[in-house]
Amino acid sequence: MKIVVIGGTGLIGSKVVADLTALGHEVVPASPRLGVNTITGEGLAAALDRASVVVDVSNSPNFEYATALDFFATSTHHLLTAEAAAGVGHHVALSVVGTRTLSESGDLTKTTAGYFLAKLVEEDLVQASGIPYTIVHATQFFEFIKSIADVATDGGTVRLPPVAFQPMAAADVARAVARAAVRKPVNGTVEVGGPETFRFDEAVREALAAMNDPRPVVADPAATYYGIAVGERTLVPRAGAMVGEIRLEDWLRESAAAPAAAGTR
Repeated sequence: MKIVVIGGTGLIGSKVVADLTALGHEVVPASPRLGVNTITGEGLAAALDRASVVVDVSNSPNFEYATALDFFATSTHHLLTAEAAAGVGHHVALSVVGTRTLSESGDLTKTTAGYFLAKLVEEDLVQASGIPYTIVHATQFFEFIKSIADVATDGGTVRLPPVAFQPMAAADVARAVARAAVRKPVNGTVEVGGPETFRFDEAVREALAAMNDPRPVVADPAATYYGIAVGERTLVPRAGAMVGEIRLEDWLRESAAAPAAAGTR
């Protein structure tokens, strides 16, 4: 089966390509630097020729509302139009657990709420396209915990809301997306999270300690998530969601070992 992965050279996309290739499928990674541009439409028709499935894990250049809205609206429109012309039978899109709630919980231009609203526009276009689809909602990645801490740092202290947090490894996100791609379309949303649920501050404190980052981490009920007020269950999936296999402790240990191993070559 031919599967095209839009954003196939990125953090998630490259892993999706590897996972699907290992399963024996004909996988085509697609990105602007490979000659496939969903903003201009360049290369789309050729890339999608004979494709059975299209996986879209591409992302906006930044979280700014206008930029994200233009990216997701334009890219998704061009992609779905090309898919319809090519007879693609399944569109898989990666999105975020809690997207709707996050989009409604902050100022669109002053917080990342605008980014999440732009993701909802993408989802709406997919749902209205007439192409069978699966939308995968994933929780936050382990790989982004440090950047979360950076944004939440105030005067040298990391301040985070004491809510439930169920982050996961990018490798597990990719496996969930690849799994969705080879299954029948659900014409709805599936959710996936990490194998453990933490308090938000606990997970970040553990991660920073493993990274030898001395910043103190405190639970602050007034703190936000990228400027957005979040509730107890905003950042975790629904009951019955798929869960990944990689635990935070194991990911931190392997991440710390990777640079050391590279230095011995």
